[in-house]
Amino acid sequence: MPLGLYNRRRFIGAVGSAILVGWISPTYAASKRRVMTVKGWMNADQLGNTLVHEHILVDFIGAAEVHPPRWDREAVIEAVLPFLEEARNAGCQSFVDCTPHYLGRDVALLRILSQKTGLNFITNTGYYGGSDQKFVPDHVHSETTREISERWIAEWKYGIDGTPIRPGFIKISVNDGPLSDISRKLIEAACLTHLRTGLTIASHNSSGVAAVGQMDVLRKFRIDPSAFIWVHAQEEKDNAMLANAAKEGAWISLDGLNTNNVPDYVQRIAYLREQKCLHRTLVSHDAGWYDPGKADDKQEIRGYTTLFSSLIPSLKENGFAEQELNQILRENPANAYSITVKRRKNEGKRR
Repeated sequence: MPLGLYNRRRFIGAVGSAILVGWISPTYAASKRRVMTVKGWMNADQLGNTLVHEHILVDFIGAAEVHPPRWDREAVIEAVLPFLEEARNAGCQSFVDCTPHYLGRDVALLRILSQKTGLNFITNTGYYGGSDQKFVPDHVHSETTREISERWIAEWKYGIDGTPIRPGFIKISVNDGPLSDISRKLIEAACLTHLRTGLTIASHNSSGVAAVGQMDVLRKFRIDPSAFIWVHAQEEKDNAMLANAAKEGAWISLDGLNTNNVPDYVQRIAYLREQKCLHRTLVSHDAGWYDPGKADDKQEIRGYTTLFSSLIPSLKENGFAEQELNQILRENPANAYSITVKRRKNEGKRR
């Protein structure tokens, strides 16, 4: 299609900036959805059944002490590999690891696990601002929003921790309730990073107030809500807040699934379907959690199969069609994690 059919500013804002930094080709931008895995680019349609919010390990020691890594990769592999193989055999094809920097992110480990299991792994850039900022590095307090974003953009352009592995999304965490200064700085840095990379923003927050506050920040940066995943949305008890955010375009991630809450998840998902929001719904376990602070014989790793063994059969029993299940498990993750700058329509030129 000739470029004359586009408004020049909108074309440059949505595609041109990505081409200029050398990471998204014009052919891709015009024709394909793609995601970034620890092995490189992948057509989003090939992700298949995707667990959108899981963990291999999480190190709770804090940002000041987490480096150098305190875990033995071989020990981690031995502990978690059976759980990943179980998930693969249950139907999982792709795995989004949501452990952020300074909380145990280990992209080299993820690549080894991808090679051993055949699963597609997606990792992240960004910082975790919750938990009284224990996992936030000191420079967040002194640097500007733009300086923080440049650190994340550098991981996208050059790779993470000296590897060629690049992030597939931005993971942040904010406080519940009205945004604190640090939380606002992190979501603003995420917005700047999205505008330069096209990476989706996945934000850990349990309250609808915080989610709405972040969506207001996206509006300030003229970013479409489809660039935002409300992580742990199941913690918000007001279903109407979930539906309202979804109708604006945000992704609603119900990602605390376990064997004890399957009926609640069926009810939540059915409600979102009634509200015509199924196309904005994501589901996962938030499972795994190898803890380097515990001895190997004390690990309490939670598996990744409840979605396949319990939730899907329960949804079928409650009248969900195969096409609807495929939308939740395949189409929605592919859309949510596709890498492209998502701008509000008719919102003017770039910042």
